[in-house]
Amino acid sequence: MTFKVLGVGSSLCQGASSTIALSLALDFAKKQGAETKLLDLKQTKLPLYDPTETQSSIEIKNVKDYVNWSDALILSTPDYHGSMSGAMKNFLDYFWAEFAGKTFGYICASHEKGLTAMDQMRTAVRQCYGWSIPYGVSVSDSDDFVNGKITSKLESRLDMLARDLVVYGDLIRQQFVKDLKNMDANTFASRYRK
Repeated sequence: MTFKVLGVGSSLCQGASSTIALSLALDFAKKQGAETKLLDLKQTKLPLYDPTETQSSIEIKNVKDYVNWSDALILSTPDYHGSMSGAMKNFLDYFWAEFAGKTFGYICASHEKGLTAMDQMRTAVRQCYGWSIPYGVSVSDSDDFVNGKITSKLESRLDMLARDLVVYGDLIRQQFVKDLKNMDANTFASRYRK
């Protein structure tokens, strides 16, 4: 079975460096044998999450299908005042059970490394029983793009992220699926058995 990686881009700017970097990371994941899809939240607009309302729009259904399809995700955001974009936070608010047993990688466009924004995404994923690659890739327009082209240094970091996500993500996902089927296993996966 082919390992499936969903990239979620959350910048609402046209030609955003975080989304460009995400697309390249997905290309590197393909080279590792993964099937990939890009969910660009600029194109697919989710309504503001409201837990008191039935959320049943076609956009929500399509995004949920993408998330359910995936074995791993790469979340990409600009750094807004030390935090993730509102579009990313809104995306994360919609899901929890769908993240369990999946591995996540992180990309953040920031002139200050984006550490707090990536930590906040990592915290949200951990609360939903997802796994995280222990590092993220920070993108700086002034350091990582020369005349509109990505530098080889950034390419190398994105290649490493994609490789590690596919290799380690596949191991974690396979074990999670086995744990779902093993009724005797004492594991957090047991809470997701149907």
